Amino acid sequence: MSALQRLPHRFTALESVKIPRVMRTVFYMLLVAFLSALVFLIYAPWVQTATGRGQVNTLNPNERKQDINALVPGRIEEWYVRDGSAIKAGDPIVRIADIDPQLIERLQAERQQVQLQLQAAQSALATARLDERRARELFEAGLAARRDFEQAQIRIAEMEGRVAAAQANLNRADVNLSRQSVQIVRAPRDGFIQSLNAGDAATYINAGDVLATFVPDGAERVVEIFIDGRDVALVKRGDKARVMFEGWPAVQFSGWPSVAVGTFGGIVVAVDQSAQPNGRFRVLIAEDKADAHPWPEERFVRFGAKAQAWVLLETVPVGYEIWRQLNNFPPELPPGETAAAGE
Repeated sequence: MSALQRLPHRFTALESVKIPRVMRTVFYMLLVAFLSALVFLIYAPWVQTATGRGQVNTLNPNERKQDINALVPGRIEEWYVRDGSAIKAGDPIVRIADIDPQLIERLQAERQQVQLQLQAAQSALATARLDERRARELFEAGLAARRDFEQAQIRIAEMEGRVAAAQANLNRADVNLSRQSVQIVRAPRDGFIQSLNAGDAATYINAGDVLATFVPDGAERVVEIFIDGRDVALVKRGDKARVMFEGWPAVQFSGWPSVAVGTFGGIVVAVDQSAQPNGRFRVLIAEDKADAHPWPEERFVRFGAKAQAWVLLETVPVGYEIWRQLNNFPPELPPGETAAAGE
């Protein structure tokens, strides 16, 4: 006999009270949901990640955007390109003319004069050597004084000095003439002109002034991201990563990279040893050639485009990851590195 049946008959209202079926159903639903959530938090795997934002760049500095500088001072005489022009290696970009239109002719005349001086000095040196040879023969025969022989030797040394000075002047004239002759700036490699930074024929420029901005073709792209100092110790070369490019539709699940849509595979190729001024560390991620989805073509993802990347770390339960995030703890170290850190 139940306790309810043993109650006195004066509690008839209590005997008529029953738990509604809806409440019983809600209770069972909540219980199942609680147990399911508990099992999910304990057994569901979660891939920890180190996240960072950055942009598309390149490893080789020769493949980055670069400035085209003037080689000599003067004025711009003619442009061979315009903004957006595609060019090949060696194609002319701009021709620079000196303010003095007869400068090259004068330099050539100066070079000819210096060359004549060199020839005269070489002839004088040859004559001095003949005189020295005759003076030595006469001195050895006892027909000339030692003083004459020594003066002939001194004369050879003077002539050799003049020849050396004339040769130096000729080299200097060749350098000046070469600098003024090379007044056509050419493309260092295949690429395109992003912008022209100088004016027309009325613009005076100095040597080293920026004339145009050049972007090479065929550069190997990498994603340059910046991550927090708390996570940088866990990121190393060779780690896998998932990359999401700006403007490229994607659905990213940080803890489950296998179900992400619109992201692309990457491999960490470099991690900076020192922090940036803002306290973050730079990480370079290259394309993972083994991934099933290659990176988009360059016309879709250009240099300088924004990107976000997730460096894949250890796999932990979902519950542990939530607890770690709430307590602001760093991600897990790999087992081998955990033992090394403990030592």
